[in-house]
Amino acid sequence: MLYGVDARKKLLPYFKKADTSYPPGKLTFLGIKGEKILELWASDDSEKYSFIRSYEIKKLSGIHGPKLSEGDKQVPEGIYKIIGLNPNSSYHLSMKINYPNEFDLIYAKKENRIKPGTNIFIHGKSVSIGCLAMGDRAIEELFVLAKDVGINNISVIISPADPRKDKLVYDENTHPQWVNDLYKNIKKEFSKYRRT
Repeated sequence: MLYGVDARKKLLPYFKKADTSYPPGKLTFLGIKGEKILELWASDDSEKYSFIRSYEIKKLSGIHGPKLSEGDKQVPEGIYKIIGLNPNSSYHLSMKINYPNEFDLIYAKKENRIKPGTNIFIHGKSVSIGCLAMGDRAIEELFVLAKDVGINNISVIISPADPRKDKLVYDENTHPQWVNDLYKNIKKEFSKYRRT
């Protein structure tokens, strides 16, 4: 892979500092919309994850709250997986997440939302209409790492804020009731990732 050698050289010191092997058995990307941060956590096939490093999200669109429909320019909120890697992306490199996932589809159906949206990526450049735009250098590292780990071993959790620091605010005037359940799920997942 064109970017592989350089990306691994940049990543290895972070893994060494975290006392985690490269490539690890599992990865989690924690996307925090309010802070414009993507945290990278890794595990050597155990339930214990180590913090590796943070990346600045160069651009994201939308406001606090989940994605509801095609064209709303919202970055989704929820618990996702990587389902594809595109080395020929218009946005340098891209990793597709499985939005809408089962949770998203259940509530879209209940609310008769026929087009909840699709094609959400973590990608390069610094332009977003619903994706996490990481810039080209960061996406090279993340893409190579995802390729080395295998997409079946990666989780992506996207939250409006960091529930380890702040309460996730469910606004009953603007959010559907199910968003409260979504935020409880996100909070539970984030609680697994704490720096020591």
